[in-house]
Amino acid sequence: MLHKLVSWSYDRRRRVVALWVAALVAASVLAGVAGGDNEVDFTVPGSDSAEAVELLQARFPEFAGGTVDVVYTAPGGAADPAVAARVAQLARDIADVDHVVAAQPGPIAPGGEAGLVQVRFDLAAERLPAESVERVMDLAGAAEGDGLRVELGGYPIEMAEQREAGSESVGLVAAMVILLVAFGSALAAGLPLVVAGFGLGVALGGVWLTANVLDIPDFGVQIATMIGIGVGIDYALFIVTRYRSALAQGHEPRDAVVLAGSTAGRAVVFAGSTVVISIFGLVLMGRDYLWGVAVATSLAVTVVVLASVTVLPALLGFTGRSIDRLRLPWFRHDVEGRRTLSWRWSRIMQRRPLVAGLGALAVLLVLAAPVADLRFGMPDAGNGAGDLTSRQAYDLMSDSFGPGANGPLLVAVDLAGVDGSGRPAAVDRIVAGAEGAAGVAAVLPPVLNDTGDAAVVTVVPTTGPQDQATEDLVHALRDDVLPAAVGGSGAEASVGGTTAGFIDDSEQTASRLPLFIGGVVVLSFLLLMSVFRSLAVAVKAAVMNVLSIGAAYGVMALAANGGWLGDLAGIEDATPVPAWLPMTMFAVLFGLSMDYEVFLLSRVREEYVRTGDNRAAVADGLANTARVITAAAAIMVTVFGAFVMEDAVFLKLAGIGLATAVFVDATVVRMVLVPATMELLGDRNWWLPRWLDRLLPRVDVEGEAVVPGPAPVTAGAGDEAADLEPEPVPAR
Repeated sequence: MLHKLVSWSYDRRRRVVALWVAALVAASVLAGVAGGDNEVDFTVPGSDSAEAVELLQARFPEFAGGTVDVVYTAPGGAADPAVAARVAQLARDIADVDHVVAAQPGPIAPGGEAGLVQVRFDLAAERLPAESVERVMDLAGAAEGDGLRVELGGYPIEMAEQREAGSESVGLVAAMVILLVAFGSALAAGLPLVVAGFGLGVALGGVWLTANVLDIPDFGVQIATMIGIGVGIDYALFIVTRYRSALAQGHEPRDAVVLAGSTAGRAVVFAGSTVVISIFGLVLMGRDYLWGVAVATSLAVTVVVLASVTVLPALLGFTGRSIDRLRLPWFRHDVEGRRTLSWRWSRIMQRRPLVAGLGALAVLLVLAAPVADLRFGMPDAGNGAGDLTSRQAYDLMSDSFGPGANGPLLVAVDLAGVDGSGRPAAVDRIVAGAEGAAGVAAVLPPVLNDTGDAAVVTVVPTTGPQDQATEDLVHALRDDVLPAAVGGSGAEASVGGTTAGFIDDSEQTASRLPLFIGGVVVLSFLLLMSVFRSLAVAVKAAVMNVLSIGAAYGVMALAANGGWLGDLAGIEDATPVPAWLPMTMFAVLFGLSMDYEVFLLSRVREEYVRTGDNRAAVADGLANTARVITAAAAIMVTVFGAFVMEDAVFLKLAGIGLATAVFVDATVVRMVLVPATMELLGDRNWWLPRWLDRLLPRVDVEGEAVVPGPAPVTAGAGDEAADLEPEPVPAR
């Protein structure tokens, strides 16, 4: 079927390109006209914070939505009458903004240097329309001047500030340079970028339309963009490389396109399928926003795969033999051969396989060691760039009101089970218990709703929202303080608020991480056994993939802890890592690692079937794939690494982790561990119990069966082989 699709795309190339252009235009227009908004709900169903949200929404809606802190200072002090009048006018203006339910001047800091206006919305921060938040920001900016300084803090502001930093453009420019080095031709280098542009453009249009029916967070779109660019370029790179090799072997352009599309294209389809399968492991988490991330990323990968096997053959039909025109004379492209640096490197690893394998394992374990310090949580505004208003408001709040004022806890009290006369006493016991708890800076006066059957007690911690001590306080309130305070009164109390909600989300997601990892590994293990008919290869690949991802986690944890690496990435202070990030990284990276594993080992197995010589097969397979895998990995590293330029800390961490994993996988794993372990195992690499062979389905990755042919002439076990090698003989 793929053969027919590639042939059809080549023969009707004008129609195919026109269809893709029309699809790109339609997707862009529809996304602009009917596209949905980014939405995310971190509330964990059944958690204590979810119970607090439900109670507040039902009986105290003014406390159930998002909040923005308007922090202001002036030379004469926040209590100056002229300043107070201007701030009061600002509060009245903000109160008229859509979805704002309260905006009143609040407390003055003990030193009198700063004041606070708390703005409350009727919707959660994640569901607020961007226009409402931006209107508040505009009003605050207009109120400044004549010495009055106004800064805005709170999660709605942080979400609005997650602006683009141009990282995609930087990644694309770097990818173009790498493709020029790999191909030595401007025309050949440009094709993967065009294909990735087509695929990602159409996919993002679909993502925005899907946002009407699914909660797709903004970071889901950013991750989908990151992955779509990387795999789109890589997949086109693999097919173009095979096409150029076919031309060099004397095939006519049409035959070369069909051959490349039916072999490398088949591998691309399989590789893309493994990425999609790995990503959909996120569904095991049972969270709506992870569904959105999985759908967005999977859609991006699926569409770029489709573009690789349709629009790319069409474009190759236009280029024909001219693909090597516009050559850059200072770059040299070698057609597949044995006497390459990669071939010699493999032989070196095979001479001392145990030493090489242990050395590579030690490197991976050292890189993974910092993962022991990985702490899950949601980074707060204190980790943002210094020029952001949310960061400046955070610092002002910390200096004037204490760090805990940036993330107060809301204790929602259900008084429906308490008789009217006993309700004040029940609330007083909760206030007294909270005031006596370690780690509490202040407890604000309780607020009762109009009917008196619900109350809100605001608890201000002594530490910031992302600190471990704040998490400990939340657990202490839930486990000890509040049960003792409400015991026997009939009242029920739950700890909510943005900070408590993020804590619940991190703990619930982290608790399911082992299940997720186990599910993805087992499924990938079965796929690899089906492809390569080998137990050892599948076990080795799964273990190596886990090791490379563990190394990425370690480097990411090191950056998250600040220090020299964090400073290089723009992370000045230690920050927790959102629990969904390692999970999403594992899904993406395991799929990408499978890509490289398939492209390398499919060629190794092809050589082994043809020659029966495991050592030569490993060296030849590495020599024939190292150039394209190295180029593909370099593109991935630059595309992912460019996201360090983003303002959002979690995107910086994602870029660091993804780039590290791909780099380690393409160097330490593919260039050292693979040849070393395959040399140690010898012919046992390809052993599979007969009963298991009968049970497993047969998957032919490149769709080209190979029959044994004459073995290449070698000069000895440790010497270089002869210059010439016979070509694989396809089965007819």
